Amino acid sequence: MGSFPLDAEGIWCQAWASSQRTHRVLAPGTPALFLDRDGVVVEEVNYLHRIEDIALVAGAAGAIAAANRFGIPVVLVTNQAGIGRGYYGWAEFSAVQGALIAALAAENAALDAVYACPHHPTGKSDPPHNDHPARKPNPGMLLRAEKDLGLNLERSWLVGDKSSDVEAAKRAGLAGALHVLTGHGQSEREAAMAFATASFEVRLAPSITGALELPLFVLGPDANTSTA
Repeated sequence: MGSFPLDAEGIWCQAWASSQRTHRVLAPGTPALFLDRDGVVVEEVNYLHRIEDIALVAGAAGAIAAANRFGIPVVLVTNQAGIGRGYYGWAEFSAVQGALIAALAAENAALDAVYACPHHPTGKSDPPHNDHPARKPNPGMLLRAEKDLGLNLERSWLVGDKSSDVEAAKRAGLAGALHVLTGHGQSEREAAMAFATASFEVRLAPSITGALELPLFVLGPDANTSTA
């Protein structure tokens, strides 16, 4: 597994110490803003693995920077089936992530943690992982972040472009999910909306900038309720 931050299951688990962030130290039970990567933070590229193909979605850095200012931890959770299928490796993923983090930093935006699952039913892992608990729509990456960062998932939100993102948020017990039209959002909207219930809200927005209207921002991370 080299020098990459991989756990025993081969999941990329990278969380930074509070002293490295530009915003406040996280208090136990702080709600988070979970973000899918491809199609939400960066423009959708089929199996993104080259630095030159990175393009931030308009407004993504601004939304992340706003979360930083509010003291809301920002956690990236991304399926990386291209690794499992052998199209590229962790070295390429690491290079892309480094360039993405630098691009965000240039706009005063920072991530608090990154989780990436390479497993896929048609992947080349031995033994094969037909339904790995970390692969969205399973909630494993979100639950790992809860443990690593001491988060309050019941007041956390996720932004995603796929129904699998929304389902993972629901299964992890989040307050809700924001489904965006960037990336695969156009074709996934109906399926994403189907996960809305009285106890799990699915909001809609053209892009990640809609996150600024979520209760996390409207009420702040210290509020005792998750409804506006």
